[in-house]
Amino acid sequence: MTTPRTVTVDGSPVHVLDSGTGPAVLMLHGSGPGTTGSGAWAATAQALGPAWRVLAPDHAGFGRTPVPAGSRGGLRLWTRQAAGLMDALGVGDYAVVGHSMGGAVALALAAEHPRRVTRVVAVSTMGAPGAPLSADLDALWAAPAGTVGARDMLSRLFLDQALVTDAAVAARADAMLAGAAAYASLFPPPRQRWVDDLTLPARTLAAIRAPVLLVHGADDRVTPLDPATRPLLDHLADVRLHVFGRCGHVPAIEHPREFRHLLADFLRPERCP
Repeated sequence: MTTPRTVTVDGSPVHVLDSGTGPAVLMLHGSGPGTTGSGAWAATAQALGPAWRVLAPDHAGFGRTPVPAGSRGGLRLWTRQAAGLMDALGVGDYAVVGHSMGGAVALALAAEHPRRVTRVVAVSTMGAPGAPLSADLDALWAAPAGTVGARDMLSRLFLDQALVTDAAVAARADAMLAGAAAYASLFPPPRQRWVDDLTLPARTLAAIRAPVLLVHGADDRVTPLDPATRPLLDHLADVRLHVFGRCGHVPAIEHPREFRHLLADFLRPERCP
């Protein structure tokens, strides 16, 4: 059963999708305007079934999770809030799956909580040292709320433009409008500084002991494969990389069946490291 709920973390509400009853998997969404935990991961959670307990929160400043008073968004807040959510829910150890910005948060969590994070899946991830701000990420972060902005953003996320349907555009436009006020404070220009904020130092990456699966689309223009993911192979102690050909920034949508099989195989508890 999939249950949306609100959990208080450090005195601030965090909205989270809670699905299944098995080993816990924390699934962290990316940074595009209108992105939410349920929007990013509900279909994957449903397909995985009840074998895992999937927890997909809205990061602070996204969806129904406000930025706490006196704070601003950023890697430190999102990492602390994700860890606090699992504490509040009484979850001991867990795997983490993160997309784009959420990948950087997942890697930071694994470095800070090595005894609790059992596995990491970083999809189209940010966080690599020296990664530049791509033109498409800059445009995505700046996308205006509404239909025009939604269509432009989706066209940048997907290689397969058939996925940019009127229904998908309308749904994203609604989500962008609903979250516009909170999102407006997150990534003002100049935006390279927000890429830098999400960058993990080499020493932090070297501290990660959990097995890491990197997943990337060969045609990703938002976080291109070479500067975004390949450098991580040199910094992580236990790492493997899967590249989807003919795929943009969102493998879970462009290659859903293969992505779910890859994810399920890597996460299953009996799998040897």
